[in-house]
Amino acid sequence: MRNTRLCPKCGSREVVRVLDRPGRYASGNNIYTSRFENFGKIPVIRYVCANCGYVENWVETSRERDALRHAFSR
Repeated sequence: MRNTRLCPKCGSREVVRVLDRPGRYASGNNIYTSRFENFGKIPVIRYVCANCGYVENWVETSRERDALRHAFSR
């Protein structure tokens, strides 16, 4: 949905991008890479089909994905 703007479930083009609000702490759709809640917050952007309600979650930037690799790789 992120790239095509097309819902894979119902085919609708009514796809909405839902951002996290940066001022929210310890809430929202985030992944934390630090024990301290003000640091290491990686926002997960949601794409929602306004027709059927299907949702996809994306970490959009390569910098954020690199931070996740670093924090969670074994």
